[in-house]
Amino acid sequence: MPRALVVRTAGTNCDAEMCRAFSLAGAEVELVHLDRLIREPARIDHFELFGFPGGFSYGDDIASGRIFAMKVRAGLYPALREALERGAAMIGACNGFQVLVQVGLLPGPAAGRPWPRDVPPGQTLALTDNHDARFHDRWVGVTYEVQSACIWTRGLMDGIEPQMERDASLLPVAHGEGRLVATDPGVISALEQGGQVVLRYRDNFNGSTGAIAGVCDASGRVFGLMPHPERYLDWTRHPYWTRLDANLRTQPTPGLRVFKNAVEAVSKVAV
Repeated sequence: MPRALVVRTAGTNCDAEMCRAFSLAGAEVELVHLDRLIREPARIDHFELFGFPGGFSYGDDIASGRIFAMKVRAGLYPALREALERGAAMIGACNGFQVLVQVGLLPGPAAGRPWPRDVPPGQTLALTDNHDARFHDRWVGVTYEVQSACIWTRGLMDGIEPQMERDASLLPVAHGEGRLVATDPGVISALEQGGQVVLRYRDNFNGSTGAIAGVCDASGRVFGLMPHPERYLDWTRHPYWTRLDANLRTQPTPGLRVFKNAVEAVSKVAV
């Protein structure tokens, strides 16, 4: 059974949901405080899956996810790099996505290039204030890029009838700083060309560049997104689940499929 490590700290509030997601997907889960992990980075060697949950880490002081990210950069990058080099998979949702881009784990090095040894990659993406300067807490429509390299979303709509995809492909969001921007236009172009854009908003409510809601690294194993798949593990969480087709509700939700995909992928690496 693959092992998943979910990292929490002061202000995270989606860690229980992420632990449940990994558990339902077939992984053995451990929830560890960031400070303990920094004191004992060798713990990372025992896990194949890593989750950075949403919330308001450290009260989002300075900027969303900033303190969490700086502590990871300073204390955990070498251990996380080694985990990725041995085939581990990593997800960051909402605040966790904000952390991953500030650490430099997303979008990561270009395809075929190694991770830097001791110093994380420089930050090239950011998640800044929504264009209307408002906090949005609702369900939104998304589309999944079928050509994406992301292992977490591979075949996500398989088995779902085309007429049901629009209903199934909703995800909950809850953020005030979710608008994705890049330090240079070439960064977005490289992501598009490399299959690293994973999903997009249907209505682009927060003004993200290219309506991008989530990206992955070149390997497809590091995945960050502003929506919360871990809050969509049961059809009863869907905003109008009683009106969904009964056949659709017999299958795993797209949110649960995200975690099942990752568990399956790391299981193949372990074999």
